[in-house]
Amino acid sequence: MAPIRVLVVDDSAFMRHAVGRLIGEAGDLVVVGSASNGVEGLKAAAELKPDVITLDVEMPVLDGPGMLRRLMAENPTRVVMLSSLTTEGAAVTLDALDAGAIDFVAKPGGSLSIDVGRVGADLVAKIRAAAAMSPAAFLAHKARVTARAAARPVIRQPIAAVARPARIGGVCSRRLVVIASSTGGPAALNAVVPKLPAHLGAGVLLVQHMPPGFTAQLAARLDAAGNIPVHEAAANDLIVDDEALIAPGDFHMITSISGRIQLSSLPPVNAVRPAADVTLQAVAPIWKDRMLCVVLTGMGQDGKEGARLVKHHGGMVIAQDRDTSTVWGMPGSVVEAGLADKVLPLERIAEAITNWCTSGAGSPRMAATAPLPRPLAGR
Repeated sequence: MAPIRVLVVDDSAFMRHAVGRLIGEAGDLVVVGSASNGVEGLKAAAELKPDVITLDVEMPVLDGPGMLRRLMAENPTRVVMLSSLTTEGAAVTLDALDAGAIDFVAKPGGSLSIDVGRVGADLVAKIRAAAAMSPAAFLAHKARVTARAAARPVIRQPIAAVARPARIGGVCSRRLVVIASSTGGPAALNAVVPKLPAHLGAGVLLVQHMPPGFTAQLAARLDAAGNIPVHEAAANDLIVDDEALIAPGDFHMITSISGRIQLSSLPPVNAVRPAADVTLQAVAPIWKDRMLCVVLTGMGQDGKEGARLVKHHGGMVIAQDRDTSTVWGMPGSVVEAGLADKVLPLERIAEAITNWCTSGAGSPRMAATAPLPRPLAGR
């Protein structure tokens, strides 16, 4: 097969060299050009027609998000962003994902990262995933980007994540929805969670593969966009109806038998933390047939073994279809294992969740004796 052709756009000569070296060492990737700002990047993209562009956020003349918006309008190309691990970096990166980037890699040392080699394997994997995105999926992705751009202005400042104490009082949800996602997940969640009704009649847990800090910003954006409150989960939060909790970056999220959130720093599972398998294997024996598992776009197979346990305990599983998935790894693994009750396009998933929550599915009371399973051991 022909190598994946990559254009590197970064204002730092050191970063262009370092990223180019990481890409060149991969074997199946080749750097076809580089640019030091967004204007040069647009010109190089038009001339070289790369398969994937790696794009820095902060650049002179025209920054990464500015280049990305013009690129998607003029010459749509798959893009992987390079971001910094800061609140501002998280906000700008989520803007970029909303504007059409396929995924991002957080540079461990900020905008000029001498430690970029630490994320080299992640960067190469995400470039490969972006290149493997089917033409139909990319067309659907571009259509959603265009619709979002027409529907609302670009957010240019971070949305404040509201600090709050853990929810101590209230009644635990009788029904539970767990949504798992990875590559392409922020855009997919933005297409699903805001469409859920205010009176959903279930608690919602979100497991999105993201670094620390990014999940708080994602929660704040979903909270501002939709009908149900969305918060980054805190230890001892109670899962209640009509509220969504997102697993914090770098923590596995499980629950006690009483429905209280517990956060764990045990080793990554499926090479990620948080991992959807950990959450699903913890909650399936508790909520049993009152549980819905939804697996959205993402690389790898995280969520498959958790979905298997959900099915074993009588719950329902929905997987996103291939044509609307940025990467059909996670939902595809569920479908290929025969675990999906429904395989749906992204635009139908919110309705399917709502229908399940209002259908009266599940037994009248939460199991009182189901044991709390230990998280999966790290691999």
